[in-house]
Parts: sequence; C-alpha cells; structure tokens
Amino acid sequence: MHEIVFHGNGGYDWETVYNMPLWLRRTTFNLMNEYFEKQNEENEKHQKALSNKGKNNELARPNISNPTYTTKAPRR
Repeated sequence: MHEIVFHGNGGYDWETVYNMPLWLRRTTFNLMNEYFEKQNEENEKHQKALSNKGKNNELARPNISNPTYTTKAPRR
C-alpha cells in the first residue's frame, strides 16, 4: 500500500488504497511497477548514449604551433 500511495504522485491516498479490492490493488501496483521499470530503462539508454557521445564527439584542440594570425602591431 505504501508504494502505491508514495509513487502515485498524489493520485491515491492511504484510505482509498486500503479500501481497494485486493485484485485492483495488485493490478495498480503491477502497472506502476512496469511504468517505472520502463522509465528506468529509457533513462539508462539515454545516459549511455550521452556517455558514448562525449567520447566520440570531442572538441578539436586548436593548433598553436602554426598560428594563422600575426602578433605584430599594425603600422601607422
């Protein structure tokens, strides 16, 4: 009952869950459990994609050994 009330995001209060038929309480819990498992899997896929992207798409470092600009001040 605690899991349904806690993870129900305000949709269920304790008295409502307590008075639910047992089959409905189990079904509600299983549906919530499936939803959160799918959400966790999607988050893990997203995190894995972000970590792989950082390794493959690193920023190019500038080549300071051959600068394309001059350091001399212009003549007047």
